[in-house]
Amino acid sequence: MTEYDVAVIGGGSGGYAAARTAAAGGMKTVVVDGADELGGLCILRGCMPSKTLIESANRNIVIREAEEFGLKVDGSSVDTKKIIERKRWLIKDFSDYREGQLNDGRFDLLRGFARFEDANTLKIQLRDGGEEVIKAKTVIIASGSSIFVPEIPGLKEAGYLTSDDVLDKEDAPESVIVLGGGAIALELAHYYDGIGKRVTVIQRSEHLLTGMDHDVADELETALKDRGLEVFCGTKILKVDVLTDGVKRVTFEHKGQTVEVAGEEILVALGRYATSDKLALDKAGVALNKDKVKVEASMQTTAPNIFAAGDVCGPYEIVHIAIEQGEKAAENAMMYLRGCDPTEYQLMDYRLKLYGIFTEPQVATVGITEIEAAREGREVLVETYPFNDHGKSMVHGSKHGFVKLIGDAKTKEILGGAVVGPEGTELIHEIVVAMAFRATAGQLTRIPHYHPTLSEIWTYPAEDIADA
Repeated sequence: MTEYDVAVIGGGSGGYAAARTAAAGGMKTVVVDGADELGGLCILRGCMPSKTLIESANRNIVIREAEEFGLKVDGSSVDTKKIIERKRWLIKDFSDYREGQLNDGRFDLLRGFARFEDANTLKIQLRDGGEEVIKAKTVIIASGSSIFVPEIPGLKEAGYLTSDDVLDKEDAPESVIVLGGGAIALELAHYYDGIGKRVTVIQRSEHLLTGMDHDVADELETALKDRGLEVFCGTKILKVDVLTDGVKRVTFEHKGQTVEVAGEEILVALGRYATSDKLALDKAGVALNKDKVKVEASMQTTAPNIFAAGDVCGPYEIVHIAIEQGEKAAENAMMYLRGCDPTEYQLMDYRLKLYGIFTEPQVATVGITEIEAAREGREVLVETYPFNDHGKSMVHGSKHGFVKLIGDAKTKEILGGAVVGPEGTELIHEIVVAMAFRATAGQLTRIPHYHPTLSEIWTYPAEDIADA
């Protein structure tokens, strides 16, 4: 039986970050990963492949809108097979690189599925059919998440797509009904609309992007509807069935009425759940909060020698956060092995939590929202400025969107920012940097901004907060 200082369950972004950190610290480390392909969600079925498809959709939207800019494009068409081929080529390069990192000898790699026997013992069901038992002084759980498919009458019988299917589907249906209003749902709705398909979005909550400020979500909804997407919020799905011509129909309640929508395909994008159910966590004394592993800010679980990182524990399912969690989990696991007091552990700080959604317009936020500020009883100042009244974005052709800053009412420190608009996922980083240095709105206004640029739009809400 092989003994390790650190065993990492999962070789995705969080798990790999934990393993390389532990190995760099001189720990005898093993990664256990039983997935069909190495690389993790972001590389294989999330961030990178979805953005590759979206880039093709964005280019087609530019062609579609060319006439507005005095350009005439004849004979353009969409080849979804080539879109997927490009995605496969790019993702293979990314995944091959990660596979090389996992196999470069810094730590052991076991290709199998782990279950706890106790807090220090893992039984590994190897992919080749064998079994191995290992001992580990510390364990880091980074087993990721899986697609959630709800029980909807008739859905299973009718058939449906998930994000995994879309990202590898060489043909595209002419019409798609998207169930869900979160990031994955809206990005794939944007993709399908961008390549010329008819899209309907059905969201259970009263607003898209549950958890974000309503003005941000509602502005995106307005923009999507202006592009021609149908969007229904505040719904209750009743059933799914198939019509005689093979078209699928979703029946749902909306504003007190029963509504029916038909399409060639249904895309289920109603979120993900933590992949924790097959780990036998109870044998290790690891508690759950619903499906997620319960952790402290140090990433330590209820079992002192076991830590967690990434989607399996949350609270935010975002790659850069998973990486930081993995690094801190490994650092703290090493401190545990050295006998350090838990009060000395490194802690996660989500003050700069950052979201980005690659729709068109893009959506991005950082820091506190108005909803969170109200819930915490914080006194804040909130100012916005629209893109359709800003020089560079008017030249760009932006019809929708705005930027928003949230500042402390007394100190004027910038506490949060949001953008719905062109290149929003890039623009938000100016506010991330400002917040990292705890800048005030007044300090932001004194930073030179080249004219004309999209970035200078931030100076307008900053001036309003500074002068308030």
